[in-house]
Amino acid sequence: MAEIVVTGMGAISSIGLTIAENRHSLEHEISGIRKARHFKSHYSDSLVFGEIDQSDEELLLELGLEKGLGYTRTTLIAVKAFREAIQDAQLSPEDLASTRTAFISSSTVGGMCYTDDLYHDANLQGSPSEFVKHYEGSDHALQIVRLYGMKGITDVINTACSSSANAIALGARLLETGKVDRVIAGGSDCLAKFTVNGFNSLRILSEQACKPFDNTREGLSLGEAAAYLVLERKADVTDSKKIHAIFSGFGICNDAFHPSATSDDARGPRLAMELALKRANLNPEDIQYINAHGTGTPNNDLTESFAFSKLFKDVPPFSSTKSYVGHTLAAAGALEAIYSILSIQNREVYPSLRIEEPIPDFPFKPTLKYAPDVTINHVLSNSFGFGGNCTSLIFSACT
Repeated sequence: MAEIVVTGMGAISSIGLTIAENRHSLEHEISGIRKARHFKSHYSDSLVFGEIDQSDEELLLELGLEKGLGYTRTTLIAVKAFREAIQDAQLSPEDLASTRTAFISSSTVGGMCYTDDLYHDANLQGSPSEFVKHYEGSDHALQIVRLYGMKGITDVINTACSSSANAIALGARLLETGKVDRVIAGGSDCLAKFTVNGFNSLRILSEQACKPFDNTREGLSLGEAAAYLVLERKADVTDSKKIHAIFSGFGICNDAFHPSATSDDARGPRLAMELALKRANLNPEDIQYINAHGTGTPNNDLTESFAFSKLFKDVPPFSSTKSYVGHTLAAAGALEAIYSILSIQNREVYPSLRIEEPIPDFPFKPTLKYAPDVTINHVLSNSFGFGGNCTSLIFSACT
């Protein structure tokens, strides 16, 4: 199979509006989970969120997009991250318009982020809003396709929390089979009443900032983000381009155990990691760091830890970067893939924040302090979605 490499990255989250800002916050253990300023909800006073520190108006102005054309917040943050990624990869307008360029994105809430407008439009209350044609989950991708005149393969994936990880995997398969020459893959999700109310009905939201892998964890914190990676075959990359990392392998499975929980024996997470290692032709001991799914819910952190204990003889350093940004849903896989690559590039491990008492059931614990000067050749990044959708990605240092 062809060797797949990452030549571009772009991200916006609650800890940074660019890749550089995200890395600065990770390095200095700065969390973006706090009371929301822009997101208005019944729960805004009682919950904390990983909210991006830009309003819709500020995003429209920065991006040079005209108000009144149905650009939802999901689309706005997607465009911003997409732009950074393609600029980083030095993609020209001709590259983007080529039928040999694929765009694989993902979202869970999509245009439904404006829940109140959706309700009024659906119930024919007053004149249609500017968003009446833009509520579907694929709208952000269609808007980007229109803005950049893209003509190649376009797809949008929704497998809940593993969505953008699966987008990256699909992109790699398109490259391996020779159907395209480059892929922009990732996802975008913003805060919305639709998702906040849905997660609250499951009683898995924490009133305080989440603390994955802590014994007293109470639940997850929702966040918003967009992140995209540009993938190309290494053989096609010119010397003028920077290669950030090698995309070594992925594993995808579905344990079909429960609509919103992983099985006690962690068969889904364990199989996803095993499949990723097999595809990358690596052994468990080759992994130097795990960017864990680590949502902060009682079920997830316990079963993921159990999967580590069964797969690894000696569990490598691991942490959950969701303790910085919250759970960014469809964007999580791509955002955490970028954080994994930053770990490789900068030889550093970012800790899980706010841990006071690690889960006592296992002899290992997550990284608790920022660790510099660490040799990292291979990183495993986990994303486990509702319905048992389990995906693991492996990124490796360039040799």
